[in-house]
Amino acid sequence: MNNKTAFTDGMRDGVPVGLGYFAVSFSLGITAGNAGLTPFQGFLASLLTNASAGEYAGFTVIASGAPYVEMALVILVANARYLLMSFAMSQRLSPNLSLFHRICMGFDITDELFAIAMSRPGYLNPFYTYGAVLTAAPCWAVGTALGIAAGNVMPLRAVSALSVALYGMFLAVIIPPCRKSRIVAGTVAVCFALSFALSVIPCFSGISEGTRTIVLTVLISSAAALLFPECDGEQDER
Repeated sequence: MNNKTAFTDGMRDGVPVGLGYFAVSFSLGITAGNAGLTPFQGFLASLLTNASAGEYAGFTVIASGAPYVEMALVILVANARYLLMSFAMSQRLSPNLSLFHRICMGFDITDELFAIAMSRPGYLNPFYTYGAVLTAAPCWAVGTALGIAAGNVMPLRAVSALSVALYGMFLAVIIPPCRKSRIVAGTVAVCFALSFALSVIPCFSGISEGTRTIVLTVLISSAAALLFPECDGEQDER
């Protein structure tokens, strides 16, 4: 597949991601507005930091007047799961891919963009990622700016309802692989069950969501790799 086709495919697959981003970032914008950010500042923050949990944590820290060091630590913990996604994506890149492309691809790795990229067969073409980001990232930034501008005009229930779109889109990403593989389906089910269990068990519920996600990702993916290894031939056929 040439770079132009990959770029076009990325833009196409980025449309539903962008629509979900727009809905969720609108409610994020209200949080940013309460922290004192202007629509332009919110737009710039979301364009340069495309991370829902990380941005929400950052806006909360801004509202509390905490120092920059605390903000950096909070955002680092909230976004630490993207390190794991970067490690996983690096294993799907061609050994000949330049450092420039690797850095550009790592700039905007989110849950949804990571999922659609990793569902592609063979080596990942960086232009597919660029196309998806070009479609999705502006939606996230514009939604944040509009959320700040709208303020509290919209009812809270309406804003909360918009957030459901992103979860529906994410389900659409993971369901097809689950239907093709019982191992993937079982792994996803275990992830859901353990994530819910840790969120309600008293001794674990106090841990941040980002930290719980990292721990579960490492443990479950390691267990799945050990119990159900995939040979190189199977990887090449995908």
